[in-house]
Amino acid sequence: MQRYFSPGTWSRTFARTGLLLSIACIGLLLARYDWSGPSLEQPAHAAAVQGRPAAPELSGGTAWLNTSKPLPLESLRGRIVLLDFWTLCCINCMHILPDLAKLEAKYPGILVVIGVHTPKFPNEEKTESIKKAILRYNIKHPVINDADHKIWNRYGVQSWPTFVLIDPDGNFYGRASGEGLFKVLDQNIAALIKEFRAKKTLKEDPINFDLVQEKDHGPLNFPGKVLTDTPGNRLFIADSTNNRIVITDLAGKKIAVAGSGKEGFTDGKFEKAEFSDPQGMTLDGDTLYVADRRNHAIRALNLTRETVKTVAGTGEQNRGGRLTGGDALKIGLNSPWDLLLHKGKIFIAMAGHHQIWTFDPAKERVDPFAGNGAEDLGDGPLGQSSFAQPSGLATDGSNLFVADSEISAIRSLPISGVGQVRTIVGQGLFQFGDIEGIGDKVRLQHALGVAYRDGKLYVADTYNSKIKLIDPVSRRCTTYLGDGSTKMFNEPGGLSFAGDKLYVADTNNHRIRVIDVGTKMATTLTLSGVDAPVREKK
Repeated sequence: MQRYFSPGTWSRTFARTGLLLSIACIGLLLARYDWSGPSLEQPAHAAAVQGRPAAPELSGGTAWLNTSKPLPLESLRGRIVLLDFWTLCCINCMHILPDLAKLEAKYPGILVVIGVHTPKFPNEEKTESIKKAILRYNIKHPVINDADHKIWNRYGVQSWPTFVLIDPDGNFYGRASGEGLFKVLDQNIAALIKEFRAKKTLKEDPINFDLVQEKDHGPLNFPGKVLTDTPGNRLFIADSTNNRIVITDLAGKKIAVAGSGKEGFTDGKFEKAEFSDPQGMTLDGDTLYVADRRNHAIRALNLTRETVKTVAGTGEQNRGGRLTGGDALKIGLNSPWDLLLHKGKIFIAMAGHHQIWTFDPAKERVDPFAGNGAEDLGDGPLGQSSFAQPSGLATDGSNLFVADSEISAIRSLPISGVGQVRTIVGQGLFQFGDIEGIGDKVRLQHALGVAYRDGKLYVADTYNSKIKLIDPVSRRCTTYLGDGSTKMFNEPGGLSFAGDKLYVADTNNHRIRVIDVGTKMATTLTLSGVDAPVREKK
């Protein structure tokens, strides 16, 4: 869970958003509506039926998505409304989406989930960016673009994700923050159903929404990462929202496709195997390892036999407690986002744990390597350092470079395990932008990918839709390619070199771009023989 008004960020955050409310005014709002409670995690609160205040209206958003018109609370009388305050960068917000989908499936017509998208980054204020996220994560409920934080402030929210439950009379029932709350939400929704069925005021008829659509974009669907194999003339594409791995030669001609296209967690032959939002990859001979992000697992693809096998993770998210290593198939992982092989050991950017882990295929075990688990920027000894949603890895053979997305930073740590973590560029959770320069003056915006070549780092500066060039020694950062528009790149997520060609996973444009390093000419890779997966009719 990420707190918006974390210590030390209050003034900076208010300055960025232009929200010039004083702390006293916020306190009055909280007192008036008592948004600090009741908590959904304290079931006894439901007895105070007569004391429920009217929920504030959902006005002030700049756009509504997944619905043909705005949905005032009055129009939803008789139904239970669950507000989900989220932002598209937030890993915790991604984690709760399956729980919301389960609740919607369990209570059709009765429960209306409304996503209140309140942005952290400037890029997330754009309705088009939110639309892309809705499509990427298959969100089926209405979403408000709360770009100006009006609804967020009206409800006194302080962290992502936060849930607010509104009863069928339009009154505030309770709130909860964080992930792993399916049982809590389910129990409270069930209690409301019982209460309002008894009053005969509960509506249960089907309700349909006008979901956003996107024009045909070819065979790829939000490819998150890309990996080149120059000696083998192979290109591996994490076709993330198609839940598969596309394998071509470096010119784009199909070699194989691993994954049926159906989301799931199934080993076996390529055509039957199932993935869920696969991301980063690393290659060891004819074995391709894949970070199967939403399955919280590492999968091994035998490229000769064309089979898939789970080698780390249980398929379930590991959320809690002190994190220690052990048997790779018995330890739960948490949104592994990228992988890198070095001397027989695979480094894992464990975005959900805000740590770097390792997987040893020979010993079949996983272990924490760096990071204390706190979502923050903190340099120092490996075990005492802090990361925030690490999402990209690269190396020069001595250092491991990390694209640390939530703090818009590039970090460096000794790949030997002896030494300290240092920050090359980046200042913290709420310091971001698009500023070139040296060291502490540099600003990125949610960078997801990094590649190393000839002493320089090439960075997928994702939310700025640019590729940046950084010298890890001098800490100088310049724009390598991209003008911030979405024509050249649209939220690129992954980079990989093959000789003098830089391959870019141009995620929101559903394509792979190839850059000639000498001329900086960018072309779109034409995929030959690769078709979009066949979707089952619903």
